[in-house]
This record gives sequence, structure tokens and C-alpha cells, in this order.
Amino acid sequence: MSAVEFYHVRTDRSWTRDFCPIFVKDHTGVWILNWQFNGWAKYPNSENDNAVPEALSEHLGIEMGTPFWNGRKIILEGGSIDVNGSGCILTTEECLLSKVQARNPELAREDLERIFDRDLGARKTLWLRHGIAGDDTHGHVDDLARFTDEETIVIAQEEDPADVNHDPLAENLALLREMHDQNGRKFRVRTLPMPAPVIFNGQRLPASYANFYIANHIVLVPTFNDPNDRIALNTLAELFPDRTVVGIACTDLVLGLGTLHCMTQQQPA
Repeated sequence: MSAVEFYHVRTDRSWTRDFCPIFVKDHTGVWILNWQFNGWAKYPNSENDNAVPEALSEHLGIEMGTPFWNGRKIILEGGSIDVNGSGCILTTEECLLSKVQARNPELAREDLERIFDRDLGARKTLWLRHGIAGDDTHGHVDDLARFTDEETIVIAQEEDPADVNHDPLAENLALLREMHDQNGRKFRVRTLPMPAPVIFNGQRLPASYANFYIANHIVLVPTFNDPNDRIALNTLAELFPDRTVVGIACTDLVLGLGTLHCMTQQQPA
């Protein structure tokens, strides 16, 4: 614990991936991007969450920038995007382009692509369609598909044709297999199974192995007391040969409609 520093900042919820700052790093150093957070365009209590980036900028002594477009602060959550670190960004149309829970209704697809290029150095935006069932955020990509290295994307798949996730996930897989990276090369695509539906009080919860967190030397993977836990852990162990893959029981945590990636936000050295 001597390696851990604690900062006490008031928040409205525990899902720090979405309201904590996104750290950007290049040859000049590290700085904080202070995006707007509005409770996923669904919940009104986001004032404390939205103030966290500025508080952390002061605590950490890191310069902060606030992205605007046509005079308006841009709304973006960390869970809605994933990057390969070399110029590609992965997201979904359901989250960023839908009129349901619309974050930036005035922004078109081309506007968002220009913003990702300008502020995140992402020259290529990869658009998948729909996220998984039960996702309260309306389509976050971190429950659906993730980069495991610059050239590899792992994506959730549902084998049961009767499950509501089957067709949307199959569509996303087909789209992904035709996509190219920032240099025009196709990706290496691997699949992750879905656990059996996790339901509480009649509500489908967003249980997904794709919500893993990549740390310095380990990868923390949500598990759900399901036979597919082992398949998911083995697949990710193959894709992260230089890290130890650790399963974390998340059946209780997903009651809050998120798991490990949702409750973290990494800071670069």
C-alpha cells in the first residue's frame, strides 16, 4: 500500500472510467482532458462527477485542457471509447450517434472523428453498431470490444441464437473483420464468449468479460461463476503473454451495472 496515493474527491457514483479525466501522453509530456460528463444523458446528478477532472488536475499538478467544438464543451465518457495507442479509436454508433441518451446531439459523425483526431491523436475511427443488453450507458464499447495490442481486437460473442445479444454481436463481428487500422491493415480479431445472462430483480445486467482492466503487469478480468470464465481467462492470457491475467469475481459488482474497467481510469507515467 506504500505505492498507493489516495485523493479524497466527492463524486456522485463509483464509475470513475466515465467522469475521471482522460490522460493524454506524447513526446511533450502528460496532460488531462476535461470532457463534460452529464450522467450518460440519463441521470441528473452529475455535478460532483463533472468537477473531478479539475480537482485531480490540481492534486496531481498536471496541466488540464477542456475540449470544445463550436463554443460548446464536448461530452465524452472513457467507457465509450478504446484506443490502440497508434492512431485508432474504437466506439459504437449506439452510444455516440443515437438520439437516445444523446451526448452531443449537435455533432455529426464527421465532427466526432475530427475531435478524436484533434484531441486524442486518433486518425482512424472504427464504428461498431450496438453494445450489449443491459448496458445502462446505451452502448459503451468497453463491454463489447477492446484492443489487446496495436493490431488485435477482442470482441464479445453470444452462441445462443435465442439470446438478445446474438444478432447484434454477430453483426459487430462481421463489421470488425472488414475494418482496417490507421495504416490500412486488417486487424487480428479474437472472440470472447458471453457468460450466461445475469439477471437481478427481473433486470438483465451488463455482464461481460470485455470489461477487463489492463494494469502495468497484470490484467484484471471480471468473472461470473460461469463455465465460460475459464475460456475468457485463457483467451486473454494468450493475448497478454507479458502480463498475468487474474479473474475477479464480479457477480455482485455488476449489480451496479458495471465492473472492473468501469470503476478504473489509468494514469500514464
